Amino acid sequence: MLEMHAIAMDEFGLRVAMIDDRHWSAPTPCSEWTVRDLVNHLVVEQLWVPPLLAGATVSDVGDRFDGDQLGDDPMARWTEASVAAQRALAEPGALGRDVELSYGTVNARRYCMEMASDLAVHAWDLARGLGVDDRIDPRLMAEVYEYLAPMTGALEGSGMFAAPVPVPDDADPQTRTLALTGRRP
Repeated sequence: MLEMHAIAMDEFGLRVAMIDDRHWSAPTPCSEWTVRDLVNHLVVEQLWVPPLLAGATVSDVGDRFDGDQLGDDPMARWTEASVAAQRALAEPGALGRDVELSYGTVNARRYCMEMASDLAVHAWDLARGLGVDDRIDPRLMAEVYEYLAPMTGALEGSGMFAAPVPVPDDADPQTRTLALTGRRP
């Protein structure tokens, strides 16, 4: 689980390192988000990890991470947030804890896989926004697909994902995963 999360973090972080000043306002496949919005979203997700794993509730954290968390140095903010999240997940016993999320309490292992899934899919979104190589680690994408596939109806029903896109039966894991989340690879 931690290995998949680390790979997903590396995939997203690799693309963050490719951003220069001309990219921040570029559109992404996430219809409402620019590159900056997308990176901010992932920074915010990473900022939530340490307090949630430490036992804080959603209401304890409140609006602490609302709004722009990138400030004047988005690259440094990504690095700080991602390192803190990885450290929190790697603490002894962390994956055996329960975590309160907005939709209920889940085991930290599930939370870790949810985070890895979001990082992997958004690494592709970021690559597309930057116009760079969008191939994501195939083993990671296969794991993400296995995690997300049983939730197909719930993903679309959440309002955060478009309807799944049809793909050939022999499509590779990345194509299947992206299509499952409503993206057109």
